[in-house]
Amino acid sequence: MPATPAHPDLPAEAGTGLLDALQHQVALFARRAEQTRLGGVGQARNSMDRAAYLLLNRLDREGPMGVKALAAGMGIDSSTVTRQVAPLVDTGLVKRTSHPEDGRAVVLALSPRGLARLEEVRSSRRELMAQVTEGWSEEEREAFTSLLTRFNLSLSERMGAPGEGGPAS
Repeated sequence: MPATPAHPDLPAEAGTGLLDALQHQVALFARRAEQTRLGGVGQARNSMDRAAYLLLNRLDREGPMGVKALAAGMGIDSSTVTRQVAPLVDTGLVKRTSHPEDGRAVVLALSPRGLARLEEVRSSRRELMAQVTEGWSEEEREAFTSLLTRFNLSLSERMGAPGEGGPAS
């Protein structure tokens, strides 16, 4: 019986070997990213927990919002957001404020300190990306970014989560 491709859009010969290589490279990337926390240059000073980075990034991009909206936008439950936000509030990176239209509701907002810290980490990570892709052409960087974004969006769709594949996610 002939081997069937792992995905209907891939030819049979691209199936097992190519997909094995892809999953291996993704696993290596995940391990390296976790090892460094993609901390960038001066890792100890500039690293940031992945959850914190994504939460701060979303608040920066979309502005103040409630826990439910933040959770829905990130594809996680409210209790997880509440747990992840608590240390950010405790350290002054996020502030709780009253909703402008409903004073009884609480919204989370990026504090000036949080924005400064986020910018510090972003700058460090940009420098790391520049170093890691040194010698790559601009077209190669664009192609890699495009494919990685597409990959992340496909993963999000498969998991039923909102797209987190945008450039600032």
